[in-house]
Amino acid sequence: MEQSEKDGKNIKENKHNVLLVDDDRFLLDMYSMKFTQEGVNVQACLSAKDALGALRDGFQAHAVVFDLVMPELDGFALLSSIKEEHLAEDAVFVALTNQGEDEERKKTEELGADAYIVKASTIPSEVVNTIINMISAKVGA
Repeated sequence: MEQSEKDGKNIKENKHNVLLVDDDRFLLDMYSMKFTQEGVNVQACLSAKDALGALRDGFQAHAVVFDLVMPELDGFALLSSIKEEHLAEDAVFVALTNQGEDEERKKTEELGADAYIVKASTIPSEVVNTIINMISAKVGA
């Protein structure tokens, strides 16, 4: 699929930046491809440490999409660090996880997540569309 300036749609949406964080390379690659096909700039990270590094280095995320279960730093620790360090302050925060427990959902919300999506019950295109709509609603684009 070729993007042209006459097309407008993909170019207009290309101003959105998504930080994807998941230790599953297959899922990371698949979601990166889905977002990219929708004209979104993606920074994909296999660990919370890499994600924090990208934000500290100046990546301007409009959305941070993260798994909860990861080695070393989990999604809760990632979200806590982002909030404590005032990184990506205007971003939408979305937990994308297979954890369906109410306790995890509640803890994620308390830490400031805007949404909690269970991977197993949501198709990837729905996830991508939901997040793009959340970004658009927040930034008014």
